Amino acid sequence: MTQHLADALPTSTGTQPGWWREAVIYQVYPRSFADSNGDGMGDLEGIRSRLPYLKELGVDAVWLSPFYASPQADAGYDVADYRAIDPMFGTLHDADAVIREAHELGLRIIVDLVPNHCSDQHEWFKQALREGPGTPLRERFHFRPGQGADGSEPPNDWESIFGGPAWTRVADGEWYLHLFAPEQPDFNWEHPAVQDEFRSILRFWLDLGADGFRIDVAHGLVKAPGLPDLGRDEQLKLLGNQVLPFFDQDGVHEIYRSWRLVLDEYAGDRIGVAEAWTPSADRTALYLRPDELHQAFNFHYLNTGWDAEALRATIDESLDSMRPVGAPTTWVLSNHDVVRHRTRFGTLEKARAAALLMLALPGSAYVYQGEELGLPEVVDLPDEVRQDPSFFKANGQDGLRDGCRVPIPWSGDQAPYGFGTGGSWLPQPAEWAGLSVEAQTGDPESTLELYRSALRVRRAHPALGAGDGVEWLPAPAGVLAFRRGDFVCTVNTTDEPVRLPAPGTVLLASGDLDDPDVLPADTTVWWQG
Repeated sequence: MTQHLADALPTSTGTQPGWWREAVIYQVYPRSFADSNGDGMGDLEGIRSRLPYLKELGVDAVWLSPFYASPQADAGYDVADYRAIDPMFGTLHDADAVIREAHELGLRIIVDLVPNHCSDQHEWFKQALREGPGTPLRERFHFRPGQGADGSEPPNDWESIFGGPAWTRVADGEWYLHLFAPEQPDFNWEHPAVQDEFRSILRFWLDLGADGFRIDVAHGLVKAPGLPDLGRDEQLKLLGNQVLPFFDQDGVHEIYRSWRLVLDEYAGDRIGVAEAWTPSADRTALYLRPDELHQAFNFHYLNTGWDAEALRATIDESLDSMRPVGAPTTWVLSNHDVVRHRTRFGTLEKARAAALLMLALPGSAYVYQGEELGLPEVVDLPDEVRQDPSFFKANGQDGLRDGCRVPIPWSGDQAPYGFGTGGSWLPQPAEWAGLSVEAQTGDPESTLELYRSALRVRRAHPALGAGDGVEWLPAPAGVLAFRRGDFVCTVNTTDEPVRLPAPGTVLLASGDLDDPDVLPADTTVWWQG
């Protein structure tokens, strides 16, 4: 594969919008990025040591998945202390060093915040268990008596995202709500102490220099009054869009209005990013009104297949829904909860073409660690090494999220490929030697160099980055073509070459382009029009 980069690009001019409106944000999953101490687990010092790589890649910001003190029942999304670092990742000093060095390199840091639930080892929850029914600490969670003559049935029919009932009974007979694992009790966001505590947590990390927060399960904080039965037994879906009494309740918006006031107290455009699974793009847009959050993940786009008609519909819906609230649209192909898009789409060619399409769209884009290397999902992990909590449930999600969390390869021809000196917490495939950063650097046909080139063009070209629309151009079936100013993007999602007159000079292509008037199968081309 060969990508083609024009020798000269237009120079971006004019005032810069809010940085989040066009940022390329790189997701780091800390345990799988880089291991500095040889224990097989990635850590903050490992991240700090690799920040120059991210600067060279060309991203604008780094989102760090949770590194808080945690028993790790759900890979750190069960937080025991929101102001402390888990020893496996380092210390608060290490977190400070990551933020400071990132800023020195011109990178921003987004911290993952988990407000829907905590760990069952959080001091509040442990005290609530000790103090018993009817005590003040229990009001900060959702404790309820059970149903049935002896209270042995759950308070309602809600089920956990990970499978099984969303309720666990404690020794004194009461039940507590956990929409995820039993080790992750849900906070009661109607309680003022919960609201006050999280505003304090925001300020703690903002004072340390964090540039914003990715808000986990942002749609889940408020539950419908009375906790009504769901009334059906359809299994809930991670990243689903069902209408549910515990997700996407209108009361969440008052919470985010109060958070926006905190963010706006700080200089430097600090932002909030919603992980909000909603029934529609229009519902997602409600989280991004001018007095609420700044961005939301576009799961509707992530869930769209490699099909021109479906992609165009999703792109239009996404842009149309964000325009009325003045928020940027975001685009994402992979993250730590889904099968890597190279494997979802079936080929590396499609993954490369999808990446160039995503980076050409107006707004902000997210890159998940390793996608710039063209990493596939690891689909053959032995059962004994898996750690995804839903893997151990009889029902629920497929439990296979570990496959996208395997530590990434940096160098060398044997595992752990420069990840660290003491192996890796999940085994890496032998074929990843050829996909390492070292192996791909300087190879003009590599996926890493494609991403580097694409991010360089995106940063330099005045028509790319921020925006709220595209001009669709006539194109054959299975092909997308759109214009943004003097930039044109063409995408062939079919498995056959398509004749399409060249709309200008080639800037970049995801694969070989022998004839500029013929768009190869599963290929995206950027043009200076």
